[in-house]
Amino acid sequence: MFILSGSPSTTFFRPRVSSSSLSSSSSSSSSLSSSSRLCLVSVRSSARKSSACPCLFYSLKVSAMAELVTDTESSLSPIQNAQRRETNHSRTFLNTTTEEELLSAIRKETEAGRLPSNVASGMEELYQNYKNAILQSGNPKADEIVLSNMTAVLDRVFLDIEDPFVFSPYHKAMREPFDYYMFGQNYIRPLVDFRNSYVGNISVFKDIEEKLQQGHNIFLISNHQTEADPAVIALLLETTNSYLSENMTYIAGDRVLTDPLCKPFSMGRNLICVYSKKHMNDVPELTEMKRKANTRSLKEMALLLRGGSQIVWIAPSGGRDRPDPVTGEWYPAPFDASSLDNLRRLAEHSAAPGHIYPLALLCHNIMPPPLQVEKEIGEKRMISFHGTGLSVAPEITFSDISASCQNPEEVRAVYTSSTCLVDVDGSCRMLLDLYIILQ
Repeated sequence: MFILSGSPSTTFFRPRVSSSSLSSSSSSSSSLSSSSRLCLVSVRSSARKSSACPCLFYSLKVSAMAELVTDTESSLSPIQNAQRRETNHSRTFLNTTTEEELLSAIRKETEAGRLPSNVASGMEELYQNYKNAILQSGNPKADEIVLSNMTAVLDRVFLDIEDPFVFSPYHKAMREPFDYYMFGQNYIRPLVDFRNSYVGNISVFKDIEEKLQQGHNIFLISNHQTEADPAVIALLLETTNSYLSENMTYIAGDRVLTDPLCKPFSMGRNLICVYSKKHMNDVPELTEMKRKANTRSLKEMALLLRGGSQIVWIAPSGGRDRPDPVTGEWYPAPFDASSLDNLRRLAEHSAAPGHIYPLALLCHNIMPPPLQVEKEIGEKRMISFHGTGLSVAPEITFSDISASCQNPEEVRAVYTSSTCLVDVDGSCRMLLDLYIILQ
């Protein structure tokens, strides 16, 4: 067990792209990658026509989000396409130097019709909530941190309004010309109270790193608490297991790939993009399309695992943990047995050896989800400065569990219970330990 101690970062870099390095690609037109993609409907033209387009983002229906783009040839590599986006991007927010200028820039872009009014409202709300959280931390450089990090966030959100990014079924973290990974880390870092954060079973994390170096695949079966989970996990492990922090691949639902305030953070992570079961039937006529897209993503993951040395994080619950509506106590959402079974089969049938470990994460206070599951994109983001916790259990072996079972259904039930963070009687194991330690 290991107690982390650290202080929030007070700096944030901005993208630096020389015009000479981009001149060769800036005139080229971009197209989609060779694989089908989950995408956000292009809004560039409509956003410029109206600053209050009701069909965009915060009132965007699942039917608009779920558009599946057909295969095409790409004339630009991912890096070239990223460079093209940076070259053509407005510096409206990057040119601001004060809070007043930053908030004024939001209003100016809205009035000019280049920023939908509902996205603008979300930007202002996010700014105020983030500011309050950082001030709560007591950091003497809080004002500097808020302005630097929120300037970067609003700049990245506005870039995606101008030129929407499209995620492939397998998305590799974008580290250049703009480092989206460090962008996400630096944004969440000052929200984590490291002096009151905890990482358990460091020896198991080291064992995981050793297996990865040997070419094995690792699967972390985890609860899911907030949109900030990937950044929190990476921050808690960066001093002891930096390789895990930067190389983990997350199974990501379509909502974090389409929400304009969330997309830039998703771009900095390695992702397998899927449709969550919780939202699979929100629009019945799109259910079959979503299933096919998930099958495609599953194949992408199978190809990835063949090469070995992959660490994959998955939340078999299909959504974030939420408090009990009566008691207000937080419990991990129940795991889906079929999802675990599919993952186990992937681990068993990939060329490289596979290992499955249960992971417990506690960070809901930093950015708690809405109390109820929402269909609409654009949830209100409450933010606070708080301690966090992370712990991993020893590997779970399917053969050891199945040896004592009488039939396949019993095997699935016992295996799901073994990987889940909740016992049959409803009591939490690792997660309860984290609660006790952090209180």
